[in-house]
Amino acid sequence: RQLPKLDVAGSNPVIRSFFFRDCLHRDLIVRRAVMLPLRKISLLIMIAVWIMPVIVAGQGYIQQVETSGSVDWTNQKIRCTGIGSPNPNLPSSSGAGAEKAALDNAYSNLIETIQSIHVNSEATVGSMMAVSDIRDMILARPGHVYQELRVVDKRYMSTNDVEVDIEIPLTGYLSDRILPQNFGGAVLLTGGKLYCPCCGQPWPAGKPVPPGVTLIQGNTGSSALETYTGLIIDTRGLHIQPALVPKIVNEDGAEIYGSKYVSRDYAVVIGLAGYENDMDRARMNERVADNPLIIKALEASGPNRTDVVIDNDDALKIHNAAANMNFLHHCKVMFVLD
Repeated sequence: RQLPKLDVAGSNPVIRSFFFRDCLHRDLIVRRAVMLPLRKISLLIMIAVWIMPVIVAGQGYIQQVETSGSVDWTNQKIRCTGIGSPNPNLPSSSGAGAEKAALDNAYSNLIETIQSIHVNSEATVGSMMAVSDIRDMILARPGHVYQELRVVDKRYMSTNDVEVDIEIPLTGYLSDRILPQNFGGAVLLTGGKLYCPCCGQPWPAGKPVPPGVTLIQGNTGSSALETYTGLIIDTRGLHIQPALVPKIVNEDGAEIYGSKYVSRDYAVVIGLAGYENDMDRARMNERVADNPLIIKALEASGPNRTDVVIDNDDALKIHNAAANMNFLHHCKVMFVLD
């Protein structure tokens, strides 16, 4: 007898017809044909369940910059979209003109987005660099910044328009061109003896501290302190703005964390600080895990609201903890924002 065609979604190949000598054989073939797509579906479900935490964990603090683009401060990336229309002087079937126009538009949006980024509490990139300098920095060929640019998506519209998404790391060569040169030189405020952060030996009295070096102050009670792997500043409710060079100050205005306490090399590679909008994700972030010290900020500071003020006792606690692990020098600091 002939078995009717099985129209099972996702089955490949489709079983068209079979001749069976007995019903048992026929049922076996049918079950196998039906179980094949079911197994595929089950596999997809397992994969979806497995990657769901990864997708959720990939979320973070994304700052939308008007209509030009966005800055993902958690993953340290800038993303912009460009839209282009076909060139009327080219054949209608050619999409090259539209793609080029979309890419040029994306580059322009990228420049606007970079201009708007806060460098510190008083300046943006646009206030420190001319548009022509930013353009040359990004599009110079060959150039390190241009080499890090990549097209992450293209969409072809029914109108023959093209949309292009481009992405560039906020850290690396871009940060190296934007960040100030003067880093390091401050001393942790613990009241103890000064030590070299590289070799751990006592720092000679009267010896100048080289640029980019932050001495560690020993504390006679440091052995009894809990060991922290990083610092999280909870700024929720204060409407803090992210920046390339944020600053933490105590109630007296003394800098507790900022460019004076870190290595510029670390700041270029991973950023001076990380940003999140979820405390649980911040705790698990590799920048500060596994046991971060969590401090609640008192208020925002500076015209751009990129700096925070903390309690004097908390400031001392941070520097005592940093004397053990030196996590400030390595930029192991995160801000949790609204």
